[in-house]
Amino acid sequence: MGRPEKAVDRTVPARAKLADFLRDRKSAAGLTYEEMAKFSQTKGAPSKATLERAASGVTVPSMETVEAFITVTTTEEEEFAGNLADSLNHGLELWIRARRATRAPYYVHKAPDPELISTVSDLSRYLRHQHVWAGCPTPGEMQRMSGPGLLPISTARRIINGDTLPVDAHQAIAFLSACYVRRASDLVPWLAAAIRALTHSRRDTGPWAKEFDILKLHAFREDHPVRPNPGLFRPNPGLAPSRPASPLIRLAA
Repeated sequence: MGRPEKAVDRTVPARAKLADFLRDRKSAAGLTYEEMAKFSQTKGAPSKATLERAASGVTVPSMETVEAFITVTTTEEEEFAGNLADSLNHGLELWIRARRATRAPYYVHKAPDPELISTVSDLSRYLRHQHVWAGCPTPGEMQRMSGPGLLPISTARRIINGDTLPVDAHQAIAFLSACYVRRASDLVPWLAAAIRALTHSRRDTGPWAKEFDILKLHAFREDHPVRPNPGLFRPNPGLAPSRPASPLIRLAA
């Protein structure tokens, strides 16, 4: 028998919960880290050392590592019941909480409410708070999640620093999506807030209003499974990344 695995580091409770979740999956699948690495590396996924570190509680692993860990430890029961999506979503939620616990400033205690935005200064501040609440994804991570051209690294960094606002509704949606605001029904109040703030500063809101109307139709489809009149809804490609996001991100939507 190999030497016992070290106890989970519980210095940061949210980080420990993620590690416990990953270890429980490993135990349920009956796999060793060596076996997990051999299976995952056929797809260029994490090494044995990376998988061990992910379940240690010492650090917050990358989102890609968490996704790979969950996928490799899929049980027969999950495959039969089709519950892998639930596990991926739960893993993402625990990952965001762990990142938030280790990266968020003390003054962000809850998710920002876009209904309270009235000025462009408010909009900038609340976008920054949403970025913190999402666990402070890096500009590089945000660019990868958004797709080519929608949210350049330099632009994401400037929005995070409060130096600029998204140039249009497409970029605002890309930024928010990279901060895990992805359901149309959750994006609608953010776009409404942006229009409200831009109107207050006497800026042109025409293009934003068009995207807002389309976004409301997306939200309508989410809340009403019965498909509305096809003539009333024409999807806008600007609302979705130009390339598919990772399975973990898609399932979180």
